[in-house]
Amino acid sequence: MADLIKTSRRFGVAPDLAEIEEIAAAAFETIPEELAQHVQEVIIRVEDFPDAETEEEMELETPFDLLGLYRGQPLGAKSVSDVVTDIDMIFLYRRPLLDFWCDSDEELEHIVRHVLIHEIGHHFGYSDEDMERLEEESDSRAAGAQA
Repeated sequence: MADLIKTSRRFGVAPDLAEIEEIAAAAFETIPEELAQHVQEVIIRVEDFPDAETEEEMELETPFDLLGLYRGQPLGAKSVSDVVTDIDMIFLYRRPLLDFWCDSDEELEHIVRHVLIHEIGHHFGYSDEDMERLEEESDSRAAGAQA
């Protein structure tokens, strides 16, 4: 399992897009296998903020209100006879993530991982309770791998 990049720093230069991508890639390596085996085709993109269309669609008061977003059709709604017209994507938004990180006591890796698992859960059409359970299981596995 990939080691998570440690960004427990509170001051200095904020992680750039590439560093957040590295954190997300490392976090992806720790997600439960039952999720990972079905999301190999999902693209993970890191951007500074959601675009104007997303802001309007999600009725955001500010672009800092959205940490991540799943774009695509949940697996349960797909059919083998469907014509694929769009790629499933998970967006992670760097500036809102950093803002949340600065206002919390959590490590950035944990926040990125939490958002990533939550958005992957949307790919599966999971409820918030299902995602919480999967994240707890994943946290236990990640902690065991680091020990």
